[in-house]
Amino acid sequence: MTVPIAIQLSHIHTVLGGRVIHDDISLQVATGEVLALVGGSGSGKTTLLQHMIGLTEPAAGSVTVLGERPGQMSFMRQRALRRRLGVVFQFGALFGSLSVLENVMLPLKAARMPADVASMVARLKLDEVGIASADLHKPPSALSGGMVKRVALARSLALDPELLFLDEPTSGLDPLSAQSFVDLILETRQRHQLTAVMVTHDLARMRRLVDRVAVLADRKLVAIGTLAQICQVQHPFIQSYFGAEFATTAGGNPPATSGRDAAGES
Repeated sequence: MTVPIAIQLSHIHTVLGGRVIHDDISLQVATGEVLALVGGSGSGKTTLLQHMIGLTEPAAGSVTVLGERPGQMSFMRQRALRRRLGVVFQFGALFGSLSVLENVMLPLKAARMPADVASMVARLKLDEVGIASADLHKPPSALSGGMVKRVALARSLALDPELLFLDEPTSGLDPLSAQSFVDLILETRQRHQLTAVMVTHDLARMRRLVDRVAVLADRKLVAIGTLAQICQVQHPFIQSYFGAEFATTAGGNPPATSGRDAAGES
């Protein structure tokens, strides 16, 4: 049985400030899959994530998300598509002037949900991520870094999205909080059967969560496959980035070096 494709990038070419960021990148994300984007600073990981979300457009190539082409849609259709997506930004991006509860209610109110229903749904989502009722009316500034991430996750899940995007989900967290948040993402993925794409530098903690890894280097997608497969690729950046820990503990077959080949296309 063929698994439906949730996201397809075809021959993406991105230029920022006259600098080429992506040169002919193609990949697919299957429905139900969790894909990690990794690469060095300036490799365009977050920019590629933004293309998928529809926040930015590439200079050339096509982006298809849930069967739609964001770059060719009207504003209203783009808005409808984005309601099917959840996003957890790197530092939470909560509104400091709003309470925890009000932050999670925002997408619900934007979807014209009655205030009392929005409040009820937001409370359920916050409970799901482990935020106590005593914290609902606190401002984000009163929360720990781990709690801010949890509130951001609750907000991203408010409209029951089909796709979840996460930008450096463990960034800024201490080791215990980071592991706790990864465990929560794993539980959320299993509970909601989510498809997810994340930018991360923390693959050691993400092992149980991530199905495949896409590696960006030299403006290209240099490898895509399981973590075990990636560790076998003889590419200077990959060997340097993943280091001895992954190379000696993970075995597997060499991965495809393009998203098209990995998806089984000729």
